[in-house]
Amino acid sequence: MNLFELDGKRPSVHPEAWVAPTATLIGEVVVEKDASIWYGVVVRADVCSIVVREGTNVQDNSVLHAAPGEHLVIGPNATIGHGCVVHCSEVGEQALVGNGSTLLDGARIGGGTLVAAGSVVTPGTEIPAGVVAAGVPCKVVKPIEGTSSQQWVEHNAAGYQELARHHATSARRVEGS
Repeated sequence: MNLFELDGKRPSVHPEAWVAPTATLIGEVVVEKDASIWYGVVVRADVCSIVVREGTNVQDNSVLHAAPGEHLVIGPNATIGHGCVVHCSEVGEQALVGNGSTLLDGARIGGGTLVAAGSVVTPGTEIPAGVVAAGVPCKVVKPIEGTSSQQWVEHNAAGYQELARHHATSARRVEGS
């Protein structure tokens, strides 16, 4: 993993978290127990602070950052899908942000919510807890209860915790690469 101190602030990674060797964490970043930061992720807390809570997974090639002086918190057991730009204030507990989504300044995503792949959550938007939201701009579509999305939200974090343990013990750099 690539960890960088900046202005006396350095990343803090719990010993039971997993950070891929190609991920980059800069500045005031906290990664809690059982969280995973996947290949190619950049968590840049140079002008803000960022906390990735327990059990959360931030998937390949996503970027986490926030506006100057802001605090970005990714709640426990949340999922940030592949290739997301998370530049907001909060992603709630067990929320799932679908692949390729963009969350902009000051946005907040409620717990247990699914933001559909490719969505754009505009600045200052608040998406409530327990819904499916989608689109450009992202809007609430329906309650999540009873939908196929509910299972993704409820089970994705646990699956990624197990997958992270596998990568931590089994992935090896290939010589000559």
